[in-house]
Amino acid sequence: MFYRLTLVTTKPNAAFSIALDCQLDNVPGTLGRLCTAIGEVGGNIGALDGFDVRGPILRRSVIVHCRDEEHQGRIVDAVRKLSGVTLLDWWDRTFKMHEAGKIEVLSTAPVNDRDDLSMAYTPGVARVCTAIENDPGLSHEYTIRKNTVAIVSNGTAVLGLGDIGPEGAMPVMEGKALLFKEFGGVDGFPICINARTADEVVDFVQRIAPTFGGINLEDIKAPECFEIEERLRASLDIPVFHDDQHGTAVVTLAALWNSLKITGKKMEDLTVVIAGVGAAGVAIGKILLNAGVGDVIGCDRVGAIYTGRSEMNSAKEWFANNTNRSRRMGTISDIMKGSDVFVGVSGPDLITAADIRSMAKDPIVFAMANPNPEIRPEQADGLAAVMATGRSDYPNQINNVLAFPGIFRGALDAHATDITEGMKLAAAIAIAESVTDAQLKPEFVVPSVFDRTIVERVAPAVAAAAVADGVIRKR
Repeated sequence: MFYRLTLVTTKPNAAFSIALDCQLDNVPGTLGRLCTAIGEVGGNIGALDGFDVRGPILRRSVIVHCRDEEHQGRIVDAVRKLSGVTLLDWWDRTFKMHEAGKIEVLSTAPVNDRDDLSMAYTPGVARVCTAIENDPGLSHEYTIRKNTVAIVSNGTAVLGLGDIGPEGAMPVMEGKALLFKEFGGVDGFPICINARTADEVVDFVQRIAPTFGGINLEDIKAPECFEIEERLRASLDIPVFHDDQHGTAVVTLAALWNSLKITGKKMEDLTVVIAGVGAAGVAIGKILLNAGVGDVIGCDRVGAIYTGRSEMNSAKEWFANNTNRSRRMGTISDIMKGSDVFVGVSGPDLITAADIRSMAKDPIVFAMANPNPEIRPEQADGLAAVMATGRSDYPNQINNVLAFPGIFRGALDAHATDITEGMKLAAAIAIAESVTDAQLKPEFVVPSVFDRTIVERVAPAVAAAAVADGVIRKR
């Protein structure tokens, strides 16, 4: 038995798409009735596969985008009721994609004869082992460390799902590995661990570090994630990168730079409100301050973050001491009044159209909570000068995939031992500059995640920054 998540959605989408394996009477009008029946219950046909005609019947597979799981059931029922149509089978395409996982291990060396075997394994492999024993740095040349990143999670803060455990987190980590390879040519290996404390996570990663060229921390709850990353960066000589923090921050900064070109505002004049002061919120605050933003004000469930407020963890204490210079207090609605930018990394339906109307002229709204944003673009239509979300079915998707493949590609290519603020800044600039002046418009301030040239721009920029910052391994 398994449990599925129902997302709040307004239109059919691929995340809830189904495939219908149908047998139709081979007479005029049957296919038309099938399509009409699907449309009448709100299904959106995404594809019709080729016909397999067998005398008086034909076989056809239909892809249908649905709104949610209840909608899937209504479409299936509608097809089953049609005369002249037999529904042989149907399946949820998202679950089908995840069957047996989304990645596999492939060999890169041939083993066709004794000579191949004697080099790949014993006795020849002993020569390479001895060379690495004498110079451990050679492990970055003659093992998978050269191009492999560990994607480590304990499943305590997964997407918008929260603490779902290491088993529940595995599909996300597999997806991350898929994106690493697809967009950056980096071999990512998903490792979900049964570890709750910072000490346990740090100890585990330190022990596996000799196998990998980098560590991508993922979906670890705050405030432990800050301590874990800090301790690992201090103790390891390979890049350690918590993507929920820094990947989100890099793409947010890139989107903001391009948004300012549209609004004509200056970085130093901005007041930015950040909803959600967890991993992503703190990292976004830091990168925006480093980029010269005038002031940042964070809000959590209690309200505004300010110096002297009670009930704050160490990350929020830092936030309070470095932001909100005028010590503004109150709810998110209070703080948004007169602000220039809203950045949401919290939860669904947090703000309203009235909140956006209370902002300064030409407000910029990045409602990035996933899967459901702080305010839906339909509700903010016409109110924001630039509107962005974290979703792929709306314009301006602020997605980490624009950052982490290129950042790790550049770090590995440069033999970097760390990922510095300079490297993150270089990545943000490269992403922002990927949108040309001719392309730039309110609906296009960040490039498409499917733009394969992004890594080609980000990776060399990050590698150059690693060299400039002096964090490269001597070879």
